[in-house]
This record gives sequence, C-alpha cells and structure tokens, in this order.
Amino acid sequence: MYEYEIITATGQRKWVLETGQGVFNENGDVEALEGIIIDITERKVNEKRNEFLGKHDLMTGLYNREYFEVLLEYELDLEPNVKKAILNINLKKTDLFTLAYGFHYSQELIKKIAAELTTLCTNDCRLFSTYANRFTLYLKNYKDKNDLIQLSEEVVKILITILSAKGNNVGIGILEINEGETDVKKILRDVLIASENSVSNLNNQCRYVFFDKDMELKIIRQAKIKDLLEKIATGNDDYLYLQFQPIYNVEQNRICCFEALSRLKSDELGIVSPLEFIPLSEETKLIIPIGKRIIHKSLCFLRKLIENGNNDIRISINVSAIQLFDNDFTSSLIELIDNADIDPSKVIIEITESVFSDNYHEINEKLNKLKDRGICITIDDFGTGYSSFARERELNIDGLKIEKYFIDGLIVLNPERLITNDIISMAHKLGHCVVAEGVEHEEQMQYLVKHKCDMIQGYLISRPLDEEYAIQLLKNNDFSKYA
Repeated sequence: MYEYEIITATGQRKWVLETGQGVFNENGDVEALEGIIIDITERKVNEKRNEFLGKHDLMTGLYNREYFEVLLEYELDLEPNVKKAILNINLKKTDLFTLAYGFHYSQELIKKIAAELTTLCTNDCRLFSTYANRFTLYLKNYKDKNDLIQLSEEVVKILITILSAKGNNVGIGILEINEGETDVKKILRDVLIASENSVSNLNNQCRYVFFDKDMELKIIRQAKIKDLLEKIATGNDDYLYLQFQPIYNVEQNRICCFEALSRLKSDELGIVSPLEFIPLSEETKLIIPIGKRIIHKSLCFLRKLIENGNNDIRISINVSAIQLFDNDFTSSLIELIDNADIDPSKVIIEITESVFSDNYHEINEKLNKLKDRGICITIDDFGTGYSSFARERELNIDGLKIEKYFIDGLIVLNPERLITNDIISMAHKLGHCVVAEGVEHEEQMQYLVKHKCDMIQGYLISRPLDEEYAIQLLKNNDFSKYA
C-alpha cells in the first residue's frame, strides 16, 4: 500500500492510493501483478485542512496557542541560553464591538489588527493568536528591555491607529523568560497575569507592563479573598464583621446615627480593607448575597441599640449600584427590615453618585419606592461623581455627604476659595440635610458648625468602633465641647 501524488493528463494534481499483490503459479513464482489505484485527493485535502486547523487560528491564519506551546517547549529545551521574551497583547472589551456593530465587524477588525501586527515579524519575532481577542509576540535574541519597550511602543502605535476612534482599552503584558526556565504553563500564566494587569483601571488607553512577582502575589491574594467572599456569600460569617462609625448631630449635640462599615478578616490574610474586597465582590457579583448579610448584621445592631433604650438612633448602610440594579433588592431590603422589627425611617441607604450615570430614571424609581416605605436615601461622597445640584433637585434623596476632599480643603485652602459652605447652603435650599465626612480637626469642625452643617462624621468624633464600644460610646454621650 502506497500513497503518492500524480499529475493527470489534464494537468491536475491528484493524490492516489495504490495497493497490489502478486499472482503466483504452481511453483510459487510470481507470474503477474494485480492491484488497484484509488483517488484519495479529497481525503488528503481534509487531512491537510485538519492539520492546518490544529495548528492555526481559523480567523486570522496565525499559528494558535497549541502550536505556540509546543514550539516554546521545544525551543526552551533546544536553546536554553538564547534570550526569549513574550508580549501578550490584550484587546480588552473588543467583544463589545460585536454587540454594538455585529460579529462580522469585530471579526474584520481582529483580522486587520493581525495583518498590521504581522508587519513587525522577523525571523526572531513571531506572531501567534493565542486566546480570544489576544495576540502573542514571541521574541528571541533581543538585547535588553529597551528592545522590548520599543517593540511594545510600535504595537501601541498600530493599535491606536486602528482603535483610537473606537475607545478600546488595550494592554500589553511583557515577560522575560528566565534562563533555564522550562515550565511552559507557568510562563504562559505569568504573561497572562501581566497582560491582565496592563488593562486594569484603564480609561481608553494603551499601556505595557512587565511581569514581576508582586503581580503574582496580588493575583494569589485576590484569589484567596474571592474564596473568602464565596464562603461569606453562602452563609459563613466567620470572616465578615462590621464596625460602626458614629455621626454627630450638631444642633442636638448628640450621636444620632451610626454608619455600618464592613470588614473582612482571616488568619491568613489578616484584616482586608473594603477598598480591596468590595471591588472584588462587585466584580464577582457576590456583593448581592454579601450585601444582604451586611444589611442583616446592621439591622441586628440597631435592634440591640433599641432594646438598650436608644430609640432615636438610626443606621446608615452603604449600597452599591449592582445591588440597586438587582430586581429583588427593594423587596429583599423591606423584608429584612420587617423581620428585624425596625421602623424603616430609622434606616438610611447610602449610594454613590456613580449609580446615576448608567440608568438614571430606573434608579430614581427604585429610590422612590424605598422612600415611600419611609427609608432615607443619602448620596455618599457628593462632589466627586456624576451628579450636580441641577440633577440633585430631581433625585429622590433626603440628603448628601460631602466628600472628604472638600473637608480636607478647609485646612489648606484660602478661605476665599472654599466652596464647602456653598454646598451646604444649596443643599439646604433643596431641602436636604448635609453630613460632612472625614472631619479630623477642630478647625474643620468650627467651620462646619459656623456654616450650619447638620451632621459631622470623622475621627474627630470617633474612629469606626466594634459593636460593644459603639454601645459604650452612647452611654458616655458627652459632646458638650461642641455645643
């Protein structure tokens, strides 16, 4: 049996399979041959196509990740002393083009990018299509980091030219492969970490980032935090606890409210800042079940205060946009309040200005339903986001909290340049109460009292407190020095 290629009389190239056998006489000698020749061209075409697909990305025609892994493993073993580096090009959010313009458009865009990046290729610089919306440049025999930076900048120029009008985040993760390194999976993981880091917190920009151990440790830490969040979301409260920061009412000269502040802790990670775990809980959407746990714990604290005779204290709870957009949020919040036997007017929901940037009317309708039940609504960090006094007039809110940035300015800025008093005055004209947060100095307190700020929150009054210390603070409620 033998396969070979022929040229027919008409000039066509064909693949054939020839099989044959001898015809023997009575003495056992071969006296003739018989056989058959079969046209196997179609089979050969399919075999070559399957071989191509096994090594190439069908859309761009570039070698794919599987081929790159085999090649890299081979060359790491064959050329252990040759300098090698990988640039992973991350076209973040390119899939959004599919939603906006259709699949064909985004497909053609990727093809165009691939074609332009191919112009950078040499014998020592090869391009691969390794993941969806990602390309990899594999570089050998370069001199130093400056060569990698120069190549990255050339990539950025190409991408900006193609994507600048489309507002796409682009990042490049760069990994220099250590001499003697042979673990392909670790190499690809590390460059992927750098690639993801390069597109984090971007706003329609392009940048490149070299991999380092800190990135790896950050990813590992985030993974451990996400694991804790999953445990909390399923009802394990061993890692979640609350602290409560008092809010001082200037006119009444007393603590009138506590803001519930969530905290995360574990033996391995210690205390994890909300600035670290809240974004991760939002990214994973675990903020919805975790948010319910936080609300429940906050209401339990308020119930304990009421049972201790503090009937005039309220609780303020932070709520994210993801929670608000959840269809069950309103009914779930009301159910939690009812189950805790709490007067809804004792509950304040704090939202950030950014929640109004996406779907203003939907959010406003949700807030209206909460207000109809007596729940108070406050804008947190007012002055740094999307709202203005023109829009504030239209919002279903009861008050606002002036962002710490403006409070800090009371110490360092010329009095003529201060606008905090204007914020207070305009909010009052709209019928809203005003809380100043981040108050740490007597001078700030005096300014705020002078300009009729309703409530004060900050370290000058008290740090966030554990539950037992918050209860004790109410027993020692002496703020005569501010009267």
